[in-house]
Amino acid sequence: MTRFVTIAAGFMLAGSAIAVSAQTPPPPPPPEAKTQAAAYVMAAGQSDLYEIESSRLAVQKASKPAVRQYADMLIKHHQKTTAATLAAARKAGMNPAPPQPNPGAQASISELQSASGANFDRLYLAQQVPAHRAALSLHESYAANGDQAALRTSAKSAVPIVRQHLTAAEKMQRGQ
Repeated sequence: MTRFVTIAAGFMLAGSAIAVSAQTPPPPPPPEAKTQAAAYVMAAGQSDLYEIESSRLAVQKASKPAVRQYADMLIKHHQKTTAATLAAARKAGMNPAPPQPNPGAQASISELQSASGANFDRLYLAQQVPAHRAALSLHESYAANGDQAALRTSAKSAVPIVRQHLTAAEKMQRGQ
């Protein structure tokens, strides 16, 4: 009997470790993205792309109307911030390629694709909070320390938008 309890406890611990690791947000941007134009444009674009793609899934799969509305807002806002960042990069003399997803963001999207119902909502919000914290840090840092004026202005404009998204995600996560 003791052996059975030990084995069962081991499976429960393994299961809880899997549940925790299954809430993987996209990785934070590299440190150089907080000050260097090319890295900032790439990181901001990847962040926006993750937000758009994950939110398209949420519009389709979320069980709560508030989560679907939040996702719809994110799609619209992040399309605008992507356009503003690309325009600012061109103004700074750059010719950036359209954003491409990074492997970490793709892993997060894959987790969302396999989730459903209330579990989808929980997982989506569990990804959105740290993703928006990382994006807020990126935009705030580049706005303060970035090496291109046009991009600093664009980053500064993105800060209140990302802050609004973060606040809304945190409230939904707390059930308010």
